[in-house]
Amino acid sequence: MSTTTELISKAEVKRLNKSKYRDTRLAFLMLAPVTIMLGIFVIYPAFQAVYLSFQDWSFYKPPEFVGWRNFTNVLSDPLFFAAIRRGFVFVLMTVPIMLVLAFLFASLVVSVGKKFATTLKVSIYIPTIISGVIASIIFVLIYDYSGGLLNATLANFDVAPIAWIGDPKWALFAIAIPAIWLGMGLTSLIMVAAMVDIPEEFYEAAAMEGANWWQKTLYITIPQMKNVILYLLITGFVASIQQFELPLVMTGGGPLDSTNLPNLFIFNHFRNDITVGYSIAAALLLFVVLGTVSALIFKVLNSEKLVD
Repeated sequence: MSTTTELISKAEVKRLNKSKYRDTRLAFLMLAPVTIMLGIFVIYPAFQAVYLSFQDWSFYKPPEFVGWRNFTNVLSDPLFFAAIRRGFVFVLMTVPIMLVLAFLFASLVVSVGKKFATTLKVSIYIPTIISGVIASIIFVLIYDYSGGLLNATLANFDVAPIAWIGDPKWALFAIAIPAIWLGMGLTSLIMVAAMVDIPEEFYEAAAMEGANWWQKTLYITIPQMKNVILYLLITGFVASIQQFELPLVMTGGGPLDSTNLPNLFIFNHFRNDITVGYSIAAALLLFVVLGTVSALIFKVLNSEKLVD
């Protein structure tokens, strides 16, 4: 009897191993196209970029090894650091406002009826599907000095016309507005999903204790959304500091480089310099900046898995 049981157990184990091997092989087969594409279009170009960053290379001559010269040129260029500082200022002008507005909008969505909530979610998501170039053109028309909608509206309050994208004092702020508008849709929907996932029992228990909306938000909603807010903070930081389309189309980096953000600075250098080693080195250093700041955000906020 025991021998028969052992044979059955061995057969069952063998069958399970075959099934597991078949599932693993199928998984690798399904992942193969994505892995190949990732290798061709991401991994290989990344290693090639690191290699070329140590070369004096252009499209017209073979690469020549120059060591760390490209990196030292970037690190000794005050224009590069000015672009990085400008990028951080742009992040401070966009990400906090976008997160607050998205949080308030998400709170409104989860507090209204289902039909009205659907209408609100569709309306807030519309800017997300609009091309950044089209949005740039729309806001250029809005900001137009003589015939723009914004100055026409301000004229009703006896405010003199402002050169929104022609004055270095206002240009970066003028670009921040459409950046917030374009990013709010997806941010709001992610926050809505996070709020809906919070157990209703938490709010019922808080209501029984006499908690108001602010107390529920401060002690329940925000702590339960900690990981989501962390994710949105990092992705918002990365997207904002790498903003490219808006300054390119709206101002071209001007006036007086006031909107020359890091990606646009690297692109302009690449476009105007026949040797691309500097541009590649600058892009890699920007990558280091993004990775370092993202790691610091993780460290400071100390993301942890929530336990109900």
